[in-house]
Amino acid sequence: MENITKSGPQPSTQEEPGVQAQGTKIYPQQPQVAPTGNWGLGCLIRRLLGGLYRINYMCITAHFIDDQWKLNKRIISFVPVSSHMGEYIAKALESCLVEWGIRNVFTVTVDNASSNDTAMGFFKSKLLSWGTTSVRKVRDTVIWVRNSPARLKKFRDLADLIGVEAKSALQLDVPTRWNSTYLMLSTAIQYQKVFEAYEENDASFCADLADSVPSYLDWCSVQSWVTLLKCFYDMTVRISSSLYVTPNTFFNEISDLNCMLDDMIAAETSCEKAMGTQMKNKFVKYWGDPEKMNFLIFFANILDPRDKIEYMPYQFVQLYGEERGKACFQKVQAAMVDLYNEYAATYSVNMQSESAQPVEYVNMQPISQCQTLVGRPQSKLKNQLKRQRMESGGSSKQTELQVYLSENIMDDKEDFDVLRWWKLNSERLPILSKIARDVLAVPISTVASESAFSTSGRVLDPFRSSLTPKTVEALVCTQDCLKFIFAELASGVRTAGTSSSLPAIAVIVFISTFCPVL
Repeated sequence: MENITKSGPQPSTQEEPGVQAQGTKIYPQQPQVAPTGNWGLGCLIRRLLGGLYRINYMCITAHFIDDQWKLNKRIISFVPVSSHMGEYIAKALESCLVEWGIRNVFTVTVDNASSNDTAMGFFKSKLLSWGTTSVRKVRDTVIWVRNSPARLKKFRDLADLIGVEAKSALQLDVPTRWNSTYLMLSTAIQYQKVFEAYEENDASFCADLADSVPSYLDWCSVQSWVTLLKCFYDMTVRISSSLYVTPNTFFNEISDLNCMLDDMIAAETSCEKAMGTQMKNKFVKYWGDPEKMNFLIFFANILDPRDKIEYMPYQFVQLYGEERGKACFQKVQAAMVDLYNEYAATYSVNMQSESAQPVEYVNMQPISQCQTLVGRPQSKLKNQLKRQRMESGGSSKQTELQVYLSENIMDDKEDFDVLRWWKLNSERLPILSKIARDVLAVPISTVASESAFSTSGRVLDPFRSSLTPKTVEALVCTQDCLKFIFAELASGVRTAGTSSSLPAIAVIVFISTFCPVL
């Protein structure tokens, strides 16, 4: 094409009648959404010479194999470009993909022009930033609406007119806290139609936001991020609760998180893959070495009757590989036996009959020299021998731990209460229930402690800055105690006449004076 010269008669610059109408009739003005899957793109720039014009055109062809396993090639763009600079080429290529809704690009084939190297560098950075750019656009849009009471009122009126019923209003996130970003995006996605209607009815929307107006592709990207982040958000809520025990499920959450990160790394989109890789590196830093993990996490999982050690060997292999996983599982089993033996040695004496404390076996006198006892005096000796055989492993009788692990696991139902299960089985498994009572009380997260600082902020405000540390401590601790007692009273666990509710009555006047907001 570059060899075309300007010699000879020149064609007319006017288009033939009906050419534009016929062409636009066949070529879609609004391209349909591209088929799913990966696309291969061909990009070529040439200068078309002729008549009065010398224009650089860029031709973009899309290549893909459809569901019928047929190779398809389509020219999806033939547009003029104002410059051969790489940034301009990358922008034109991105605009074409956005217009056609193409999100997954496998390859881009270009010729050996030096400007294409720069263009591909720009284009790659744009592809990687598509997800984060979409989040930024939605954040800017939410800020724009919330910054003006008039805009917010108009937004609500449009929501009522369209019939959008969302449970929560627009909220702004803290960019450094991903959970707040998830809440912002999950709320904004419910108002997508309202944002689009606002764009059509208010010219200042596009004028003020300019390039920050979310496009259809941006909303698709935000929807995918909401779907992804919801899994992490739900997991965070589960492990940070202080209303029910959490250590028994924490190891399962770690295993699930590892699977989720592996799925992100294997994702088709480059942005999700890059984020998954970074998160996996952080995951390995904290949970990649089982030797540095607190074994209480594993003990709590074993003490859950729905799991025990049923799935633990496979979880270790999935996390740390075949050889390393098996070795970790054996160490956990040995450590659990040691913990049980320590509890058995401590509490076995207290679980004997209510008779006098038995003396040590090494100091026992012959039976004939012992003081005459009522009943069966040889029971002391038998109990002592049984206890020593159990501690030394000489008895053939199974321990509580062996009995517990040999039983079938419980069904994993939503209303299953692990504490209630141990309460009902505490007489049958007295030693193991004491271990469960200690281990299951371990807090997995610091949320409960962090929430106290929010309370102290309400107690010690600028108007009460003269309160002494002792008074502040009394207010915070008593307020937390009152919350617990009132919650139990409301649920019917306690009655108004119990002794535990009397301190609440005694301090209620004092607390209401300094801390009216409970």
